[in-house]
Amino acid sequence: MTDQDHVVFTEIARTADSFEAERTDLRPRIFDEYPGQERVVENLKIYTQAARLRGKMLDHVLLHGPPGLGKTTLAGIIAQTMECSLKITAGPVIERPADLMGLLANLESNTVLFIDEIHRLPSHVEEVLYSAMEDGRLDVMIGQGPSARSVSFDLKPFTLIGATTRAGALSAPLRDRFGIVEHLDYYSPESLGLIIRRSARLLSLQLDESAALVLASRCRGTPRIANMLLRRVMDFALVTGKQVVDTDVAEKALFRLGVDTRGLARMDREFLRIMRDRHDGGPVGLESIAAALNEEKTTLEDVYEPYLVSVGYINRTPRGRQLSALGSSHLKEMEQMFGLNF
Repeated sequence: MTDQDHVVFTEIARTADSFEAERTDLRPRIFDEYPGQERVVENLKIYTQAARLRGKMLDHVLLHGPPGLGKTTLAGIIAQTMECSLKITAGPVIERPADLMGLLANLESNTVLFIDEIHRLPSHVEEVLYSAMEDGRLDVMIGQGPSARSVSFDLKPFTLIGATTRAGALSAPLRDRFGIVEHLDYYSPESLGLIIRRSARLLSLQLDESAALVLASRCRGTPRIANMLLRRVMDFALVTGKQVVDTDVAEKALFRLGVDTRGLARMDREFLRIMRDRHDGGPVGLESIAAALNEEKTTLEDVYEPYLVSVGYINRTPRGRQLSALGSSHLKEMEQMFGLNF
């Protein structure tokens, strides 16, 4: 390594250290910092204000929608607004009724319990929540056989916030016990632009307005993806010595990441290619597509397909998935623009 290279890499390392020191949690902490989802936010403001005026805990809340739209962030804002502690867990890690009973019994008074992917709670575990949510008590069976008896004890006041990407997978008895049910939808480019510019300020990153618009149009309507792309673009700018992220830096970084003009990544385009090249556009079952992609069906259903359906590239039919004319046209345009291997 030459002396000049050593100076360059030393400067990059020093700048990287300063960037890392300035990085912080990008999640909003209050409703007014939360752009997008205006209807949901306004409703939750009213519900939390009413609960505080009554001096009671907020009714149990169910937040559903595609991944990455801010369900966990909203849970944190609700807890902050209600001046409550927040306890976070996930459906898949609660395997036995005793696990959930222990969790509920040890909650402090006025706690917000957030269960992510609540639809993945086993049915025999889910039943524990029925009396806990509705009556604020736990029913425990002690003993076995003829000597078995049910013992109930009261729980401290708490609010359960459940988050799910598949609201239809929840059982009706559980779903009906949520007093507040809100659906989060994909964000508009304008809202995503606000999120990206706010995140850039928190990361001490100089970002052109035009570059912010490019990123906002490429992140699939999802804040989580927007912040991920922003960090990756920041990495490219840092290593290439760019002090300001402009459109040129953003475009080059997105090309290296395989993100096209509508925010589709390589897996999304492979999804469309398999439908076009192997099944003449469909209709085709999701199992066949999953086998061709060597991917889990549930991953395609929860992660990739919702956005492709929302932008009109795939149609769901009784016979299977159908590639739309719009999806075929976009795929052809990207192949002509960037090549088949993009």
